[in-house]
Amino acid sequence: MNAANRGVVYKGPGEVAVESIAYPELALGNRKCDHGVILKVVTTNICGSDQHMVRGRTTAPSGLVLGHEITGLVVECGRDVEFIQPGDLVSVPFNIACGRCRNCKEGRTGICLNVNPARPGAAYGYVDMGGWVGGQTEYVMVPYADFNLLKFPDADQAMEKIKDLTLLSDIFPTGFHGCVTAGVGPGSTVYIAGAGPVGLAAAVSAQLLGAACVIVGDMVEERLAQARSFGCETIDLTQDGDMADKIEVILGEREVDAFVDCVGFEAHACGCNHGKEAPATVLNSAMSLTRAGGQIGIPGLYVTEDPGAEDEAAKQGSLSMRFGLGWAKSHSFHTGQCPVMKYHRPLMQAILFGKVNIADAVNVQMITLDQAPQGYADFDGGAAKKFVIDPHGSVA
Repeated sequence: MNAANRGVVYKGPGEVAVESIAYPELALGNRKCDHGVILKVVTTNICGSDQHMVRGRTTAPSGLVLGHEITGLVVECGRDVEFIQPGDLVSVPFNIACGRCRNCKEGRTGICLNVNPARPGAAYGYVDMGGWVGGQTEYVMVPYADFNLLKFPDADQAMEKIKDLTLLSDIFPTGFHGCVTAGVGPGSTVYIAGAGPVGLAAAVSAQLLGAACVIVGDMVEERLAQARSFGCETIDLTQDGDMADKIEVILGEREVDAFVDCVGFEAHACGCNHGKEAPATVLNSAMSLTRAGGQIGIPGLYVTEDPGAEDEAAKQGSLSMRFGLGWAKSHSFHTGQCPVMKYHRPLMQAILFGKVNIADAVNVQMITLDQAPQGYADFDGGAAKKFVIDPHGSVA
């Protein structure tokens, strides 16, 4: 099959464009990819991680086809694909994983050893993640299909809930993983740093895990209002005052059981200094506000190189952390990409059986492929929405 294809392309800091790109082939360089499939993309999401690149805060090259959150319809299968067939509607984990290496066999699919020559771990359309073509496109190739893809059991049922199910490729498992690694369970008190889409996904995940109280902190009132819409307590981080005092007003205690960092390396200081970058501020707050023996989940992205950082150390990913405090309080820190396959099937079941309304929680807004550049601009401006691209007009 040969057809036209278009995708969202990173042009340089602050600029993306929708351009014609090559139709995908079942190939890895000069060799055939018999274990891969070609998908007609049904939905593909704009992620906060994409924004780091578009802001010029990474070493992403111009011309990179963006997008790692993909849901699609299989239109072609390689010779060696056994269990996925044309016509299947599938969710694609953003982690590309071979299923054969030591880490994949241990369930650590976010750090597969065989899909990126530069370092462990790969993703579609992302800087330093192996050079894989992204999925904010009309068509995309997915390797190791039998291992990677989550097939929806009933395509018609899935399309009815596609605004929820599209979030299984990254944001929902990532937020859930942040809470699991922070030790959230029944009766927990939880602080979520950041009310962007991943923060909101973490907040609803904490509720799904049985948290007694979920507190969300952010600097954008629209995002805080979205968190309150499904029962979270909120803290406006632009306001002056000690964070422990603010926690105490809500809980009657000055510390939480679990802390989830959904901000990452572009964090800003709080209060009167909220306009100033302070890349370690969330990590330091986590150690200050988490009880002794508590856990800290860090799904927020931290990079090895940040060319846009304000100081030389931060440009190399070196942050000024008060790590001794965390050591003294016996904290455990959990970093790295979410291993999506660990969670995507049970979270799919939670969606299909009506146990969670993740699309409502993160405020999904459908847009066309041609609207993607404006979606990027609105997201960067702090919109309390999760922009989901519908490349073919498949979603009613």
